[in-house]
Amino acid sequence: MLKARRSAAIKVAESLFAAEQAIDNALARAAELNGNIVTARIDAKLSALVGQDAFEVSASAFAALARARCDIVETHKRLSETKIQVGLRTIAVGDGTDWPKPPQPTGEQSGHLKVVA
Repeated sequence: MLKARRSAAIKVAESLFAAEQAIDNALARAAELNGNIVTARIDAKLSALVGQDAFEVSASAFAALARARCDIVETHKRLSETKIQVGLRTIAVGDGTDWPKPPQPTGEQSGHLKVVA
């Protein structure tokens, strides 16, 4: 049973990492597009009115991608909690070098747990 849970967790984690990477790539491309729209208009010495409607829609798409990134990060957090709920606390996926986790708070900073002697 543990082997099946581990296998399922790895499959989900790989999909999660791929989705996170895809969203980050899309964000980078959308930002590049927005910058190029502005730069191209300036380079062509066109009025700010030219292409404004296209820029607004492109900026809206960027905002939607930013929201998607927030949601996928929240998904990651919740799946980390789910991993613990199904008894896979010690399971790690990946080599840990691509996206190291931030240090965990200790002592008084850790919430309800405190270090004792």
